Amino acid sequence: MSELSILAGFFLFVMAGVALAGYVFIQRAEKVSGASIIGDPGLAGTQTLLTQAFRRVGEAVPAANAASNPMRNLLMSAGYRYPSAVPIFYGVRFGSGFLFAAVLGGASALNGADFSTVVIGGACCAGFGFQLPEFILKRMIRSRAERIRRAIPVALDLLTLSIESGQSLNQAVVDTSLELRQSHPDLSEELAQVNLELRAGKSRADALHQLGARSRDPELKKLASLLIDSDRFGTTLGPALRIHAKYLRTRMRQQAQEAARKVSVKLIFPVFFLIFPSVLLVTLGPAVLHMTKQFAEMIK
Repeated sequence: MSELSILAGFFLFVMAGVALAGYVFIQRAEKVSGASIIGDPGLAGTQTLLTQAFRRVGEAVPAANAASNPMRNLLMSAGYRYPSAVPIFYGVRFGSGFLFAAVLGGASALNGADFSTVVIGGACCAGFGFQLPEFILKRMIRSRAERIRRAIPVALDLLTLSIESGQSLNQAVVDTSLELRQSHPDLSEELAQVNLELRAGKSRADALHQLGARSRDPELKKLASLLIDSDRFGTTLGPALRIHAKYLRTRMRQQAQEAARKVSVKLIFPVFFLIFPSVLLVTLGPAVLHMTKQFAEMIK
């Protein structure tokens, strides 16, 4: 087996592993449903088989069933709140590690490597495959927090309209969640979770505090603090929400302008190391060759 075929096989395997992890984890629901918040997700076909297989593997891990497992908070931040999320995640981690180790170990054995090389390579690939789902999960958390941050000004406008029309804060949260279901499903899901906690008997302050703590987004934490303080001191919510929405839009505009101004600085390195040498080669190359030829004739 040639080195090119081994590299091609490893590349295809990595692509298949990443696609499998995304197929199981990155479930971007178009609508907020009760099953995605408090119950197991309703899957069908191959997804059900894979999910059940990963869940059974993960349930064999003692840490997967612990209530204080920090991985549960990470999964909640990524939007996975159903009870079997942690066992499924551990099942994916072990499955990914086993597949990486098996494929590279088999490729090394077919290539004629000795036993120690196969074992060391398999162990390294198993560790890489075990850490890959967590890396993908953290990327998903950051991406979801960014989507929630972009949706907050729209949610503030809807909350302001609902409250100024005479509705209570609880009903305004419900209506805002329903209105954002199609355009901003992530924030809609968070607001729906707040509504479920309020209906379950949790105090409004605790439910809003959990809203900011789940997503780990600073802007959502500020919004939760604003709602908690307004509810505690009895201030009018409409003007406060309108001012906060204006502040967020101004800040997002300034951040966009800052990012645009940084582009020219970031372009210095690719221009200097990639484009500038090519320009020098095209412009000075013929002159250098001509000078070299002339000097060679003078030396002779």
